[in-house]
Amino acid sequence: MEKYYIVARIEGEYAYLRELDSEDEVFIAMALLPPGTDVGTKLKNEFFSYEIVE
Repeated sequence: MEKYYIVARIEGEYAYLRELDSEDEVFIAMALLPPGTDVGTKLKNEFFSYEIVE
């Protein structure tokens, strides 16, 4: 199952991701996200793996 997120904010070593389909937020360690992730980046999560999408 895939979910889409946008990076809402970054605080230290953690990124707060907002689901595109809802207003739910989750936080995750920056080390688990792809290089180049920044505020406003759109991400796809599939099978516990994140990738940047346009």
